[in-house]
Amino acid sequence: MAITREEVLHVAKLARLELTEAEIERLTGELSAILEAVSKVSELDLADVPPTSHPLALVNAWEEDEPRPGLSLGEAFANAPARDSDLFKVPPTA
Repeated sequence: MAITREEVLHVAKLARLELTEAEIERLTGELSAILEAVSKVSELDLADVPPTSHPLALVNAWEEDEPRPGLSLGEAFANAPARDSDLFKVPPTA
């Protein structure tokens, strides 16, 4: 399966990329090679392979979400360089 120059330009437009002629030519070849490699999966007999979203079993490493006391205003603003009432004061941006 080969990808065309027009398809590369279409994807570049969707991604808002400006490509040089050399990049278009290189990407046309590289994307065609990727599609060819991926298409080989369709040649495999996968009838006995269950659908999966990940090759390894995933385990949630997070602890249970339990409420606990938050920082006081004094603790929250302890390292702030500037403060305006209950807000962090930051320099203006251009």
